[in-house]
Amino acid sequence: MPRSSIRKIIARRPLRAKLIFNATSGRPEESPQQLAHILAEMQNQQILPEVYMVRGDSQVEVVVHDAIKAGIKLIVVAGGDGTIDSVAGALVGRSTVLGIIPIGTRNNLAFNLGIPSGIVEAVALLRDGRCLKIDVGDVRSGRVKRWFLEAASMGLLSDLYPVADDIQHGNLTQIGGFLSTLVTAIPSHLRLTLDGHASFDTTAHLVLIANMPFLGPNFQIANDVSFNDNRLDVFVFSDMSKLNLITYAMQSTGGAGGAAEDTRIKHYRAKHLTIKSDPPMTLLSDGMPLGQGSITARIHRHALTVVAGAVLRGETVALVTDPKAKSGG
Repeated sequence: MPRSSIRKIIARRPLRAKLIFNATSGRPEESPQQLAHILAEMQNQQILPEVYMVRGDSQVEVVVHDAIKAGIKLIVVAGGDGTIDSVAGALVGRSTVLGIIPIGTRNNLAFNLGIPSGIVEAVALLRDGRCLKIDVGDVRSGRVKRWFLEAASMGLLSDLYPVADDIQHGNLTQIGGFLSTLVTAIPSHLRLTLDGHASFDTTAHLVLIANMPFLGPNFQIANDVSFNDNRLDVFVFSDMSKLNLITYAMQSTGGAGGAAEDTRIKHYRAKHLTIKSDPPMTLLSDGMPLGQGSITARIHRHALTVVAGAVLRGETVALVTDPKAKSGG
């Protein structure tokens, strides 16, 4: 090892962290080796983790709150997007920093934030990455409220997501259910109100409320969506048939297209909005079901501090200027 690297390691103070590890993310059969690898790399970076293993009955929010009370300033999630979302929700509005080691299936949040997929590089980023404040959305339906980092959806995508997720995880018996849901889906009449004053009616199969440019399996909804503009981007697919929607999705997943370039998709920006649907649409927030009906969504500016990579996906970012909030200190 070069002497400069040795001096750099010796000069660093040990950094306490809470490591929340989900052994069921990605490829569960590889989780023991992944955990051992992560711990070894954290040792190399002089990061001292308290490990919590996620279980089916885990209350991750309680784990996060207890870590914060204990004085830990860095919460690291090794898992997929669902695990990251649950931890992020508990950190909204706090100065505690969220670090990410992506070991899930899609790892879309890491993709948006420029976090490398390799364990060595992702752990090194906890020391050398930039601490950024990003916007977070919340969505409410009835008495249910959820935070979201990527997007909330209404309609066809929400209907198809559960079976599509099963198929992606290898359960091919769900293909029939996927096709049946697609064939029987009907559009809904929508009443949208943006920022409390601009209201209009339309009919659509699908509405997306986005906070990040890439959704799900690195699907680019548009290249001008930002998690740092204090706005939610609302996409209403009002002039597209189901066949058009499938074609659009395939093109966007392959890196072509984008909602901003398709005149059949209406694009709005708002700090808060309400959408009423008839018949009631199925609702989803970052892959989590919210039932059916109407929703209210709102953006919270710079509500979460995360460790991010050097190159983000088309973002202008807000750096954390308080050195006490940086993960390396």
